[in-house]
Amino acid sequence: MAQRVVIDPITRIEGHLRIELEADGGRVSKAWSETTQFRGLEEIVLGRDPRDVWAFVQRICGVCTSVHAIASISAVENAIGAVPPPQARLIRDMVLASQEVQDHVIHFYHLHALDFVNVAAAADADPAAAVDFAHQIGSTWKGNTIERMTEVRDTVQAIVSSGQLSIFTGGYWDHPDYRLPPEANLMAVAHYLDALEFQRSMIRIGTVFGGKNPHPNFLVGGMACTIDPNRSESINQVHIDQIGQWIAESVEFVTACYVPDALAIAGVYKDYFDIGAAQPNFFAVGMAGATFAGNPDASSVANAHTEVRPGVLLDGDFATVHPFDPSKIAEWVSSAWYRYRGGDVGLTPDVGETTVAYTGPKPPYAWLGDGTEYTWCKAPRYDGRPIQVGPVARVLLAYAQGHERTVDIVDDAATTLGISLDQLNSTAGRTLARAVECLTSVEILAQRTFPEFVKRLKGGDIEVFDGTKWEPGSWPATASGRSFVEVARGNLSHWVGIEDGKVSHYQAVVPTTWLAGGRDADGHQGPYEESLAGDGQHPLVDPAQPLEPLRTIHSFDPCMSCAVHVLDGDGHVVQAVAS
Repeated sequence: MAQRVVIDPITRIEGHLRIELEADGGRVSKAWSETTQFRGLEEIVLGRDPRDVWAFVQRICGVCTSVHAIASISAVENAIGAVPPPQARLIRDMVLASQEVQDHVIHFYHLHALDFVNVAAAADADPAAAVDFAHQIGSTWKGNTIERMTEVRDTVQAIVSSGQLSIFTGGYWDHPDYRLPPEANLMAVAHYLDALEFQRSMIRIGTVFGGKNPHPNFLVGGMACTIDPNRSESINQVHIDQIGQWIAESVEFVTACYVPDALAIAGVYKDYFDIGAAQPNFFAVGMAGATFAGNPDASSVANAHTEVRPGVLLDGDFATVHPFDPSKIAEWVSSAWYRYRGGDVGLTPDVGETTVAYTGPKPPYAWLGDGTEYTWCKAPRYDGRPIQVGPVARVLLAYAQGHERTVDIVDDAATTLGISLDQLNSTAGRTLARAVECLTSVEILAQRTFPEFVKRLKGGDIEVFDGTKWEPGSWPATASGRSFVEVARGNLSHWVGIEDGKVSHYQAVVPTTWLAGGRDADGHQGPYEESLAGDGQHPLVDPAQPLEPLRTIHSFDPCMSCAVHVLDGDGHVVQAVAS
């Protein structure tokens, strides 16, 4: 008889996610992905000035702040016909790149690695052996010293001896499927702590251009900052030199520390390349940071990542790239606590609705999966298909289109690990793809985007704002716009309608909505659910310590705050739901 297992909340993510499972014989047979967080911002921007919307919608999340702002201003620019100057576009590209690299590093070390790294076991490690292990896996990180490993080992020993595990409390440290040797655990914990220091470098880039972080400043038609290398009150030569140094530090960390660690852990847990597959359908509009104001084939904003065009991969065929058609995107609410006026149909985001209709039990509840509706997350589909977005989608798309650097890194990793391309559709594959993408992204930032920005500065180009379309009198009476941006967790699109200078409609379709959404009208599971219960073979050794499902769900890097966003037009809570 199947045993019911509830993981609530899923920790080490942004927001509130509950997973319900049925398991039998050490395998997961059924799964439900349940977003129990009720919050949001889409509806409160109705009736507001579209030039202000970015400041509201970037509060959808405290992690994905800049990306929502850029998606919003790009959609508004598409609607009103504004085109930002080249330097403003390059600044946005740098902000997106710094956010993405920082996000991937944080995800790997602080949100996901502890699913594979046994912190408590690091207390028994030999620091010299940890340094040797780092050298064996090709890590040239400057922190790989006996002194540093000894310091971390002693710290872990003190924490374990105290009985108070501090930030590591709640881990399943006695689970039998932790496989790394003690020296590898110690090295990984040291790098975990080093990553806490490193990630500040990348986020400072967005802070310089945006004035603060989180929630930096942006501007429809360009950027809110001013640039003059010779003036102290503007972004000047000192700031530019600092940004160059921070980018160099980021290249060093990703190359010397992150990528070798990711490959080493993937090699020890190689069976996870055959665990956690979701539907083999993927889409992206390009590489990480690709931004389109409007449909990609007719965007008013030049995309910085021209080597990889938008595309869709279907049915496990990773060689055939189908054209991307935004009109094929629709969101279903069959399993969600919403209602559409037209009934159980899929609505395209340009006419999407967000009408609350909670039918679940009164909290606290023991089980939600028995009901048809069990989540606050909509279920997006592309041409009726569940779709995976994110680093693995972008890496597969880049590989299919022959992006040279991506092909080289993937082929080298596949040879080292002894895996095939189709195995990237897996728990370990998503984790590996994130490292691959982080490397290509930081290299593009260092070798192309930042140098182009500096070259333009040297040529006297300091213009970051075009006010041609700033005044509402220059806008059409009725307009609509959309944007597509490739951000850390996948494809993000914002959709806006404007009438008489005010927002008349707004929807955001975010990466985690694509991935965490529940079943649609045809009963097709969302990617989270499919990754756990698609083949009936996903392991779950100990229901009291559901480490294996956590590994798979964490591989998607969930952000539930982005996935659910609803309040009424006056900003009042429509219904409060405790979790």
